[in-house]
Amino acid sequence: MKLKMQYIWSALVMLPLLFASCDGWESISDSKNITPLDVNVNLDIKVDNIASLSGLKLKLDDFDDGYHYFKEFDGNSVSIANVIPGIYTVSVEGLALDNEGTEYFMAGNEVNIALMESQKDIKIDIQGLKVSPLIFKELYFCGSKPPVGFGYFRDQFFEVYNNSAKTQYLDGIYFGNLAPNIATKVLPVWPKEDGIDYVYAQRVWKFPGTGKDYPLQPGESAVVAQFAVNHKLEIYNPNSPVDCSHAEFEFNMDNAKWPDQEAADMVHVFYDGKAEKGTIPQFLMSVFGPAYCLFQVPEGETYDPVNDEQMRTTDLSEPNSTTYYAKVPIRYVLDAVECVHNENMASAKRIRAVVDAGMTWVGNIYCAQGVVRKLKMDENGKPLRRKNGALIFQDTNNSTEDFERNVTPVLHRYDTGIPSWNLSYK
Repeated sequence: MKLKMQYIWSALVMLPLLFASCDGWESISDSKNITPLDVNVNLDIKVDNIASLSGLKLKLDDFDDGYHYFKEFDGNSVSIANVIPGIYTVSVEGLALDNEGTEYFMAGNEVNIALMESQKDIKIDIQGLKVSPLIFKELYFCGSKPPVGFGYFRDQFFEVYNNSAKTQYLDGIYFGNLAPNIATKVLPVWPKEDGIDYVYAQRVWKFPGTGKDYPLQPGESAVVAQFAVNHKLEIYNPNSPVDCSHAEFEFNMDNAKWPDQEAADMVHVFYDGKAEKGTIPQFLMSVFGPAYCLFQVPEGETYDPVNDEQMRTTDLSEPNSTTYYAKVPIRYVLDAVECVHNENMASAKRIRAVVDAGMTWVGNIYCAQGVVRKLKMDENGKPLRRKNGALIFQDTNNSTEDFERNVTPVLHRYDTGIPSWNLSYK
């Protein structure tokens, strides 16, 4: 009976506090009454001779508060009702055909857009990128944990795959490690006159060859290693997941401690405004997640970011900076992949949506995991193949959708073809 009276007494004491709390909650709720918006999005298509658009989709993402909206376009504009005001990433993506039947990925995006009553009409510039025959198939950048010490990053590699039905040549294809090296929400400021026409590389390399020295047949791939050795050996890191001794190419930095291997050397093109490789004898891509691009200079054009001042720039957010970055015209880009720390880094994207509308990640550094492009499947869930048996990989220019994450890295995964000119397997 005494215990029962104590409960009753406690309830009587708490009752006025409860009503006071409810009154306070109602007051706070009223003060934050939010009126949803009707948001209008208009597209400015930056590609000439587009004959048809298909499946253009709009996404509004407020990652901080968890609001997400989706809608398809019927034409060049669309409206979305009942959008909660906030800071949004606005993105559009889809496919298009030009008058000659060439297929393009169409995309555009803007980050950190404040949607509110005074700003609910948005214009998005939409660019097009031709569907590429050469793609990044597998990326391993985070490094591995050695038996002693904090981390080991010499085992980084990426793999390039011929996803087309025709022979492709790697000779003279460029590779850019895009800026900033580490994804950050404090984004660089690039020259206003560049508009939306460039990505910016911290360092540029290209594949060797005089034109037809390094063919990739449909279904073949080539591995580019930071250091082309068996990293599982005791002298390197027995905890590494990869043996890169059969890699087709490597980034040789003329370091006596990490000497040149049998793999063909990538040709160094640009670093900090110069052709020289720099004073630090290593090429380390960010273990937190780099951004990569493959690009090709059209026939009849020259690309020389060292000697052509118009093709390099500094980060204008740092007025006194003397660090130079190479401009890469988006129309040159074959494939690009944005890698970041984790899934919460959407507002830290370095590159425009037309080259990669999404992003991918592994979540931790030195975890010995990577990302691999998904296989394209038929209606029965079986991998699609070309007539010669070559696998076809998914390529929507959206790395969030196109890549499997947190996989143990494997060179030539799925037994993709090894080029005949790689003699290390003989």
